[in-house]
Amino acid sequence: MSHIFPEHDLDLSFLFEIADGSDEFIVESIEMFLQQTPELLQTIATAIENKDWPLTASAAHKLKPNLGFFGMPVSQATIQEVEIMAKEGAPSPELLVSKFNEVRAIITPNLDRLVKIKADREAGL
Repeated sequence: MSHIFPEHDLDLSFLFEIADGSDEFIVESIEMFLQQTPELLQTIATAIENKDWPLTASAAHKLKPNLGFFGMPVSQATIQEVEIMAKEGAPSPELLVSKFNEVRAIITPNLDRLVKIKADREAGL
């Protein structure tokens, strides 16, 4: 099974490379991503709703390296834009919301893909 999905902004090459054949490492890494990412997305969404720009920036900053680790460069670059805009006090809140929604629209289906990949690895596939 391939672990590169460019059409979904998902490339697990780095994860598989550093796992060095360890399905346990892959499963644990995916599990951690699956736990942290929805929480961070919700934190960002709530912070945006409340116009809490420092929290928006902080949560976006925490999410950014996870996206890089899981080979989501488009999402990583876009969440960095959200972080920067939030640090600037969101001079254009509509643009910030739009960028965040772009990221969420890409990441959400990738979470489902990662659940399947994790299950396959747990099953030894």
